[in-house]
Order: sequence, then C-alpha cells, then structure tokens
Amino acid sequence: MKTEKRFVIAFAAVVAACCALCAAGSALSLHHLRQTQNAAVAQLIANLRAREPEMTESEIMQILNAEENTLSAEKLLRSFGISEDSWTVKSSQADSAAVAAVSVGVCLLCGVACFGVFALYKRRQRKRLDRLVSYLAAVNGGSYDLDLDSNSENADSRLQNEIYKTTVTLREAAQQAAESREKLKTALSDISHQLKTPLTSVIITTENLLDNPDLPPELRQEFLRDIYRSSNHISFLVQSLLTLSKLDADSIVLKRKPEPLGDIFSEVTQNIAVLAELKGVSVTVDDNGVTLDCDKKWLCEALSNIAKNCVEHTDEGGAVRLSAESNPLYTKITVSDNGQGIAPEDMPHIFERFYRGKNAADDSVGIGLALSKTIVEKAGGTIRVDSEPKKGSTFTVKLFS
Repeated sequence: MKTEKRFVIAFAAVVAACCALCAAGSALSLHHLRQTQNAAVAQLIANLRAREPEMTESEIMQILNAEENTLSAEKLLRSFGISEDSWTVKSSQADSAAVAAVSVGVCLLCGVACFGVFALYKRRQRKRLDRLVSYLAAVNGGSYDLDLDSNSENADSRLQNEIYKTTVTLREAAQQAAESREKLKTALSDISHQLKTPLTSVIITTENLLDNPDLPPELRQEFLRDIYRSSNHISFLVQSLLTLSKLDADSIVLKRKPEPLGDIFSEVTQNIAVLAELKGVSVTVDDNGVTLDCDKKWLCEALSNIAKNCVEHTDEGGAVRLSAESNPLYTKITVSDNGQGIAPEDMPHIFERFYRGKNAADDSVGIGLALSKTIVEKAGGTIRVDSEPKKGSTFTVKLFS
C-alpha cells in the first residue's frame, strides 16, 4: 500500500510538472509572437506615415483594429502600397491567457486519462490477486485441480502453476513427515514389545544366578544357555532393525554388478545348512546358468531370509527348492517348499514387520520376510507368495533388467 501511495504522489508530481512546463512554453511562444507582431505593426505604421504624412494616429488605429469592415481596410492598405503578406494577426494579452489555459487543460486531461488507466490497471491487478488468493485457499483446502481454462502463458497463469506445484510439494512433504513419524512410533512400539521378552528372560536368569551361587552345575549351565539364546535373539533383532532403518532412510546404496546366480544360491544354502540339517529338510537349487546384475550381499540376505522361513515351516523329510529363469524383461527367482503352507487369513500380512502367523515358531520375531521385501523393492523388484495350507508355499522374486 505504501508503494502505491508513493507511485500516486510521484505520478501527480510528474503531471503537475508537465502542466507547468507546457504553460511556460506556451507563454514564451506567445511572448515571442507578440514581439514579432509588435515589430510588424511598428513597421506598418512607419510605412503608413511615410506614404501619408497627414494621416492621424486615430485613423491609423482605426485601420489596424478594423474588425467588421476587414475587406475595406485591406483595400485601403493596398491603396497605400501595403501588400496582404505584410498584414499581421491581431493579438492581445487575453489571447496569451487563452492559449496558456488551453495548454494547461490539455495537460490536465492527459493526467486524468493517465490516472484512469492506472486505476483500471490496479483494479484488474487486484482482481487477479484476489483470484490467486482464492485459488491458493482452495489448494490448501485440499482441492488440487488445475484451472485449465485459465491456464495460459501469461505471468498470472505461470504464478498460479508455481503456487500449485509448491503447495502440493509442501503438502506431500508434510504427509510424508507425518507418515514417517507414525512409522517411527509404530516401530518403537514394536521394538519395545519384541525386546521386552528376551531382556526380561536375561534379567531374571541373571538374578537367579547371582542370588543362588550354589546352584547345581546342570541348572547353572541351563541358565547360561538361556541367557546365550536370549542374547543372540536380541542381537539378531537389533541388527535386523538397524538394517531396516538404514534401508528406509536410503543410507544403503546397492552396488550392482553381474553375479552368477549359482554363487548366490550356494551362499544361501550355506546360510541355512545347519537349520535344514536339524529339521531334516533337503535343499536343492537350479540356477539354469543365469547371471544377474545385482548386489550379491543384499540379495543373499533377502533370499536367505525367505529360504530360512521355508525351512522353518517344512516338516522333517520335506524339501526346499531354489530356482531361477530369465527373459529380456526380468529374472525370476522362486523359493518353494512342500511344508505347512500359510493360512489364508495370514496371507495379506505375511510381509508386514513383526507379524507372526499361526504357524510361526516360538522364537520368531516376524521381521525376516519384511526385510526381504524391503531389499527386493529397493533393488527395483517385486516379491509375492502363493500358498495352500498343508501343500507348501512358493515365494516369487522378480528383478527387472
């Protein structure tokens, strides 16, 4: 508002200055014209006196100031040998004032016209601003529709589009931040719940050892094994959560290079070999000579978690199979078993963090498959599971070229 007032004051000052200059110029022009006319009249009077010395001043003035009988005066002058070209236009102080007044009036009219144009411009500008404000209010209210009818190449439309993009970006950032806070809250709650049981076991067992120094060696060894198992459980849980946090924060960069799937399958089978032997489950692989552009370490981590889950849910004498096939679009890796299968109500939640299905083992924390899903998706792939109770499960990983 202050800027507009300063503009109006400056504009008025310019108009006033123009009017003054115009009036001064007109006055100077008229003054010069009067001097020229006076000189011409003086010359005319001198000529008249030279030709007619006996003519009186009143007669001369009557000829010069003739108004109604202009034709007779001109004939009389020509009779004195004065041509029409030597005749001058009458002028007076009133004429000078009239010319100056007209000049000032023209300048004022120009000023009024300029003010009118400026007022119209400001009105249109205010309307455009009100429209942009209304549009921004609508966007903030959740209406993200672009006004395509008014979408053109002028400055207002470009500003409107930039407001739209900025507002949507800020809103999306706010939503993502809210979702991140909610995920963090949920993760902290899950972590607290998952750590509570093994930590409580460690504390109670340790207190028993400290309070009973004379415990039998067999019972002491059992307590120490419980502490060892709980500590390993806590360590696994913490490491898995740290890995998930790093993946969520994009602080882990997958380093891709061509890797034979045979080498990856071999490492996966080594990771689950002890568990498979204890369960009496056979593990077979069929890589079909496929080579995959991937990060070997993290793909082994994802497949090992899937294979471990299959072994855990397969009864003695069952089998787990890893296979691969490739086409120009993607490489498909399947990990299948002929075990217990997954209950239908568990299927939608099988990849959720800390979810434990009906057939989950007692020491399961429900984080392995969630970690595998996160790794596969970070690698630009997809993962799905098909299962039937008592018939087994098949996990399918597709990594696109």
